[in-house]
Amino acid sequence: MTERQKRLLFAIVEQYAEVASPVGSNLLARAFNVSPATIRAEMAHLEELGFISQPHTSAGRVPTDKGYRFYVNNAVDETAGMQGPEKRSEKALATRVHEGGLPERTIRNAVDTLVELTHNLGMATIGDQLYMSGLSNLFGQPEFMHPGQVQEVARLLDNLEPWLKEAAPNQPLNVYIGRENPIGRAAGCSLIISKFRSPFSDTSYIGVLGPTRQSYREVMNLVSRAGRALEGSWYE
Repeated sequence: MTERQKRLLFAIVEQYAEVASPVGSNLLARAFNVSPATIRAEMAHLEELGFISQPHTSAGRVPTDKGYRFYVNNAVDETAGMQGPEKRSEKALATRVHEGGLPERTIRNAVDTLVELTHNLGMATIGDQLYMSGLSNLFGQPEFMHPGQVQEVARLLDNLEPWLKEAAPNQPLNVYIGRENPIGRAAGCSLIISKFRSPFSDTSYIGVLGPTRQSYREVMNLVSRAGRALEGSWYE
């Protein structure tokens, strides 16, 4: 993959997350200052590699799970030194965590703040229970308007708590995209979770569940920050 193709894929991922409709060549041509024909040729190559797909004839392109995985693995954290929305969001999250008081309330505050900031479903383990908030956010996404898709998501949620206990993901930040999800492969969701130590367990988790179409860089930063802030509130 060339550098321009990489940048083009990143642009498609980020634009699709924002507009929830296939991204066309004319829009990208203006952004990259090249002709639409050049963009279409680059898109065709990315499609051959399996990073994007064309849902309808003459429509724009959308990222595939493989495209999202490449983005997640290669997107550079550019938030250092920024004073933009991401940094303000992280500050708001840290403030809510430190306002929590009792450990259970602190974790719930962190989850509720993630829901507000990411517009996804938020979750965390509190002892032997899984606290979830923001179901309306999740089912309000355009991807989940079909009843069959809602059933798949509900099945995933039913199995999430036992899976967390059994699998106990060991990385500080874990990202499961679309069909990579160990549960609910057909749900069209991505699960982003951070492991942290809490007074309840050394393997506590906080994270979000949302459609595969989302702003991964921002959400990953926020989930990671939530885990660090929670752990730091007890073990600094």
